[in-house]
Amino acid sequence: MSTGTGPDGWEPSPVEAERRRFRRTQSVRSILIGALSTVVFAALIWFFLIRTPGWAVVQETFFNPESWVAAWPRVAAGFVTNLRILAEASLCIAVFGTLIAAVRTSRSAVLFPLRALATAYTDLFRSLPLIIVLYLVGFGVPGLQLIPGRIPAELLGVVALTLTYSAYVSEVLRAGLDSVNPSQRVAARSLGLTAGQTLRLILLPQGLRNVTPALMNDFVSLQKDVGLVSVLGVVDAVRAAQTEAQILFDFTPYVVAGVLFVLLGIPSIRFVEWYTARLRRRERVGVIV
Repeated sequence: MSTGTGPDGWEPSPVEAERRRFRRTQSVRSILIGALSTVVFAALIWFFLIRTPGWAVVQETFFNPESWVAAWPRVAAGFVTNLRILAEASLCIAVFGTLIAAVRTSRSAVLFPLRALATAYTDLFRSLPLIIVLYLVGFGVPGLQLIPGRIPAELLGVVALTLTYSAYVSEVLRAGLDSVNPSQRVAARSLGLTAGQTLRLILLPQGLRNVTPALMNDFVSLQKDVGLVSVLGVVDAVRAAQTEAQILFDFTPYVVAGVLFVLLGIPSIRFVEWYTARLRRRERVGVIV
């Protein structure tokens, strides 16, 4: 059986086989050229970078191997705190953002006050910079003395991140719910499903598929902004890097923290791109996602 023969005995024509060989050749050629140009470009950047007058000072200040080794344990331990805050905030944002989106897409007249409140909430927290929300929550909430004792700074950071990102996520989810054809809602209600069942079983699964790439982009942004909780005194990777920098008298610990955040973010970014391309391919062939 020749190459390209299908299970039913079909095989491409000579013209199609030639086209496939040409495309494979072009793909290999493009990969080789791209790899070569990348190596040359990186070599040129490195060559001109190390020839700058201040490179030796910059290398000693930002890329000191001894400082890297000394700062690694504390920065890595602080990064575990960042991961814990990220997990807690992501869960809270998913729940709170979904509730806000459900309220904003509800058509019940009884929920009009809640819809107005949800609209005001999303407008407010989409306008406020996260750093200001962190200061307001981190230093304002403890001043209210709502509970006896000291509120952990990590908890306050999770609250601030949840308040800010829930506004963004709820708008993305609302767009996804609105993208579902209204006939789906009507059909579900005609079958006897309640409004809650229609949202949970019909609208939400379809809407989530439509906005998954946008939600993943918000998650990538959240991964970076988790580092801002250091302004509240949380001993995370950024705060640990700041402490180590003051001890070692250089900025290498900040580079260590930056590398850890990059290693966390790149897989998520690549996954978003892969999933978006997968959705695009399915849409082109007319497959229902």
